[in-house]
Amino acid sequence: MSRAFNVALAGATGLVGESLVDLLEEREFPVGEFFVLASEEASAEPVYFNGQRARAFALENFDFSQVDLAFFAVDSEVARAHATRAADAGCVVIDTSVCFRFDERVPLVVPELNPLALAEFRERNIIASPASASVALALALAPLVSLAGLERVNVSAYQPVSADGRAGVEELARQTAELLNGREATVERFGKQIAFNTHARIGDVADNGYTRDELALVLETRRLLGDANLPVNATFVRVPTFYGEGLSVQLETRDAVDAGTVRDALGRTAGVRVFDEAVAGGHATALTEAVGSDDIFISRIRGDISHPRGVSFWIVADNVRKGAALNGVQIAELLIKDYL
Repeated sequence: MSRAFNVALAGATGLVGESLVDLLEEREFPVGEFFVLASEEASAEPVYFNGQRARAFALENFDFSQVDLAFFAVDSEVARAHATRAADAGCVVIDTSVCFRFDERVPLVVPELNPLALAEFRERNIIASPASASVALALALAPLVSLAGLERVNVSAYQPVSADGRAGVEELARQTAELLNGREATVERFGKQIAFNTHARIGDVADNGYTRDELALVLETRRLLGDANLPVNATFVRVPTFYGEGLSVQLETRDAVDAGTVRDALGRTAGVRVFDEAVAGGHATALTEAVGSDDIFISRIRGDISHPRGVSFWIVADNVRKGAALNGVQIAELLIKDYL
């Protein structure tokens, strides 16, 4: 009989946490005891795992020595306060927040892309999972690095409100209902109305005019591809959709390559599905194809008519499932297969 692992999950009632629970069940992860960790106020909210109500504990004083793995699906402040404590207790932490993504002592891992990076996890007993947009972009770029090299990458990321958590989903739903019923939209979360609108800035702006999320995409993509100097330019836009992100990518390769060769290379890449037909409906959309899928979808692959070595394409992915929860579970599967 294979070994079972005691697992803790901090943030089980959030969107990513709920998806983590579903995926651990779907993929039959060998869980022994399952512990739900939450703030004192939220710990009474029930979470069910494999049909049984999971044991709930307060995160603040939980003894992590009794678990093998801990998933942190919480914000960076909470992760900073408790993940190191968990790791010091001998528990391996898989963190989905931004907290440890730029710590060189913590591996940043996408299992289909850089599984060997996981070997470094023992230095801090923590593994960082990248932002969902970084997962999608790096999966698409990696085969092109080998194929033709990259000179420059431009990406515009269209983020759904679920990237801001449950509160973002609730705000869009509430505003939509208000407007459709002839009432003024109540603005609480995004600074301006998001229903039937787009926002060309997400989050805080750094001194250079880029947002923190845009700069994070640049740095995470460089780490994942192993190229600290790769020129990446990013723009993030909030769009009034609930789930599923889109990325418009324009890149310049080092060597000339045609769109057909790019299409073939992407089609052979794990975690990637090419959906690119020159017919009506022959492109992937976030809602129709990506949401609920374990792959990213790539469409509109074409040569850039403004540059002899330019290539453009469109990516869609489930930002909660594929970009966050599944990546964390796949990291855990690699851990128990090769290291634990």
